[in-house]
Amino acid sequence: MARYGMLINTKKCVGCYTCVAACQRQNNLLPSEQFIRFEERETGVYPTLNVETIPLQCMHCEDAPCAAVCPTGAAHIGTDGIVQVDQGRCIGCKYCMAACPYQVRVVNEETGTVDKCRFCTVSANDGTAMCSCVEACPTGARIFGDLDDPDSEISKAIAETNAQPIAGDLTKSKVFYVR
Repeated sequence: MARYGMLINTKKCVGCYTCVAACQRQNNLLPSEQFIRFEERETGVYPTLNVETIPLQCMHCEDAPCAAVCPTGAAHIGTDGIVQVDQGRCIGCKYCMAACPYQVRVVNEETGTVDKCRFCTVSANDGTAMCSCVEACPTGARIFGDLDDPDSEISKAIAETNAQPIAGDLTKSKVFYVR
């Protein structure tokens, strides 16, 4: 079975929010819900100041603190390694939100349950393993694929760019960044 992951190249990201719009459309999210949020980091000193746009979403951690604290088991790691939320079991206690070091979980205002990035189209009907945010990105800043396949585009890109999880080995994240 594949071990899915994502690479986000912040050198290519222009902060256009196309990934956010594609994600919201794909997942039927409310306007107030966003599974992807942006942060900016300034580097350098005036007059050579640079602003780096950093998209953040669920890191699909192998050591997921959100799953560890969920009292109902709604937050769990699926057999495919993707961190999932069983909406029928979620009681909206927000323990997972407090435990997530990336602060990427959101509350659905209509149901009171907590949700997050799902690597949305991994189980698409046609068998394609692709996320809407990756397909929508106009600059090609995102790559999705099997981290265990050394011939996959993502594995090659991680090796070529020395991409790293944003917080090091804190949670064994499956989202890698080129910064």
